[in-house]
Amino acid sequence: MRTVTFLPSYRKIDAPRGTTILDAAQKAGINMNVVCGGIGKCGKCVVIVQSGKAEFDRAKYGRFFTEEELKKGTCLACVTTIQGDLQVVIPESTLIQEQKILIDGMDAPIEFHPSVKKYYVELQQPTLADPSPDLSRLLWGIQKKGGPVAEKMYAPLEVMREIPALLRHSDWKVTGTVALVPGGYRLIDLQENDTSQRLYGAAVDLGSTTVVAYLWDLISGKAAGVASNYNRQISCGEDILARVNYAQKNGIEKLQTLAVESINSALTAAANGAGIDREDIYEVVVAGNTVMTHMLLGIDPAYIIKEPYVPVVQRALSVAAARIGITCNDNCGLFAFPAVSDFIGGDIIADILACRMSEREEISLLVDIGTNFEVVLGNSEWMFSCAGAAGPALEGGEVLYGMRANPGAIEKISIDPATLEPTYATINRIKPKGITGSGLIDIIAELLSVGVIDRTGRINTGITNPRIRSGSHYPEYVVAWAGETDIGKDIVITENDIKNLIMSKASIHAACVTLMKEAGVTRLDIDTIYFAGAFGNYINKKNATIAGLIPEIDLERIKNIGNGAVAGANMALINRRQRKLLDGIAGKIAYIELNAEPSFMDEYTSSAFLPHTDLSLFPRVQALLDSLREKKEAT
Repeated sequence: MRTVTFLPSYRKIDAPRGTTILDAAQKAGINMNVVCGGIGKCGKCVVIVQSGKAEFDRAKYGRFFTEEELKKGTCLACVTTIQGDLQVVIPESTLIQEQKILIDGMDAPIEFHPSVKKYYVELQQPTLADPSPDLSRLLWGIQKKGGPVAEKMYAPLEVMREIPALLRHSDWKVTGTVALVPGGYRLIDLQENDTSQRLYGAAVDLGSTTVVAYLWDLISGKAAGVASNYNRQISCGEDILARVNYAQKNGIEKLQTLAVESINSALTAAANGAGIDREDIYEVVVAGNTVMTHMLLGIDPAYIIKEPYVPVVQRALSVAAARIGITCNDNCGLFAFPAVSDFIGGDIIADILACRMSEREEISLLVDIGTNFEVVLGNSEWMFSCAGAAGPALEGGEVLYGMRANPGAIEKISIDPATLEPTYATINRIKPKGITGSGLIDIIAELLSVGVIDRTGRINTGITNPRIRSGSHYPEYVVAWAGETDIGKDIVITENDIKNLIMSKASIHAACVTLMKEAGVTRLDIDTIYFAGAFGNYINKKNATIAGLIPEIDLERIKNIGNGAVAGANMALINRRQRKLLDGIAGKIAYIELNAEPSFMDEYTSSAFLPHTDLSLFPRVQALLDSLREKKEAT
């Protein structure tokens, strides 16, 4: 074994010779940025070997570094193997940073009707005159307290084994927990004395980047606690494809364990904050995308990403939480949302449940944007859906100063039309470090509105203003001067950045239009557009329309539903009747594969302008641009 010391934390771990530095760091509990899943492609897991012996293929991977950096021992953790005792410096930029995690969902009233209930009973002891079996006596007692009919309840073998001793030890005063499961009513737990006021459930949004867990008091129907954290699978790759590739290379077990650890960590934080014993959590409801749900359950997702893109399972599933490692009550159940296809999963079904678009006659458009995007169009009678790659630009990739929603990220920006001076707001109100997705949409919309860029994204370098300059590679606009940033450099948006952003937004708008044409509707037929997820929650609706990210409708009919995945999970947890709707929603949705849709590329090409090649589809934006042109002509 070799000892690896990670600096500056001085965290030590023993690892076999030949282990990668990345694997050692993960075992030490250090989470690094590994966008590619640890195959040496992204160049993000940068470390510096300060002393000791390690092997790093400079000929193959040295392109990521200068000669000076290589001489200092700079290398990639994922492809550098440990040969002797090491001291390794991990730069702050390599570590996964704290992110602004969207916790809140729609704040709509939900009828309280949980699937798990407790019943405290005081039973008569058996006698020669009344020698009824212990189980029958218990179930009849529960029925008398308002529970299900005794003949409709059953007890698993594990519970039946506990009944005789527990009844007699408690002087026949016990609390039974009954859950409605696919097989009927099940007696899932039995406790001494009266514990009927300690009954909780958890609703979980299992995202590819973050995990959010709500705890609910299933007696009062009130939220008791909430917590969030990163999905620890990030250490195996930031996007779904990278993680599936990781699973094929290293097995599904580690990814399954990391998903469970992420949920357990969030549940622990929520329970500790609320003063709740996790043993009193009897049900967990999880909404996640198709791949994440497969990984959580330990089901191989390899074929989901291969043509013809078939999941192992799409229906809603109920399993024992303990079987997959969720640490709540030993008899806690886990309910997983159904899916529609490879990329339309339980999180989108939860979005639909949360905004209730499947219950209305009016046509709605739902847009959920992350590393990938999902779009659903429809009403109570029909639904079409599609998914695609939003492109890393909207999450900070492919943009020079783009970043995730971490502290210091510029999330809102406006530009004065007279002076071209920007006003911005950063996450946590600290000095800016970069620009997040919502800020990037603001920038291109604002720059178009004040005439700094044209509809192709080209910067007008003829404008005399210190913020508009040629730049080292591309024309650029200075968002923040070096003296006001946390990184000591000017934060700029380049012409190349803008073109990448236009390509990303074009994919999303083209997907919307493709579904509209499939359904035979126009933007005038859409009653409401819903934004789901963190990106949509913080985006400026007006600027999203100016940029051509979504079809133009009245702004008051564009709604942010927040974390729709956790909102839908909450609804399914505290109202079991909502679960009956889920498979029906999933079965109603027709999935359109964009890669196989001939018209999609035509729509994409038409959408690759600000806001679109056909301005008649954006009459308010057209009026804005006409007004800008008239002002220029007047001067």
